[in-house]
Amino acid sequence: MTIAVVIPTLNEEQALPRTLCRTIGLGFDEIIVVDGGSNDRTREIVSRFEVRRSKLQVATSDLEPHTTPLAVLTSPSGRARQMNRGAAEANSDVLLFLHADTLLPCEAKDAILSALRDPACVGGRFDVRFDRDSRLSRVIGAMMNLRSRLTGIATGDQAIFVRKTVFERMGGYADIPLMEDIDFTKRLRRMGRVAALSATVVTSYRRWDLCGPVRTILLMWTLRLLYWLGIRPERLARFYAAVREPARG
Repeated sequence: MTIAVVIPTLNEEQALPRTLCRTIGLGFDEIIVVDGGSNDRTREIVSRFEVRRSKLQVATSDLEPHTTPLAVLTSPSGRARQMNRGAAEANSDVLLFLHADTLLPCEAKDAILSALRDPACVGGRFDVRFDRDSRLSRVIGAMMNLRSRLTGIATGDQAIFVRKTVFERMGGYADIPLMEDIDFTKRLRRMGRVAALSATVVTSYRRWDLCGPVRTILLMWTLRLLYWLGIRPERLARFYAAVREPARG
């Protein structure tokens, strides 16, 4: 099986170089960055990686003939739209959706392939920990992993992967501005077994820094409760933006 990594971006010039460096070295078959209209150096950074890798491939063509293709696409903003755009362009058997501020473990490719050797397994996700090593960050990460195991629901921070044929049968991500990962994994459970990998991705703590850990936890719980009660994601997105705005000031 071949694996394509799809990375949605929007103004990710700070986090993206490290993520690309890490991902490129893990032996995936495609890496597709889908930019949602960045006004920083995000697309320039990807283009520079493309040029550097092209030169490397020419210089080492006899030694490294299978250098992973790296492409950058553009799309209307919104993670769901960007990920669907990347998935449509991918030629691989498996799609791995990776946030621009998240680092995969060294064994990511082997872990995914091992899980998908079971024909009943349609996809999965990784465990998560934060790049901030504190007691609170470890507790938050542990709770996220436990909740995901108990419910079968994952967030985008956990690097969701899925067979492309299954993704297409599902119609991809719903075109909603918030909770697209919750909605997707909820529907994915109905398609077959979803693997909860113990291999761990490392994701940024910046969202928790923005509003403060306690406030962020309460906000996430509130949003998910309202979502489960049937409030439309469009209304939740407006509420989310309104709550976050004072923290930015």
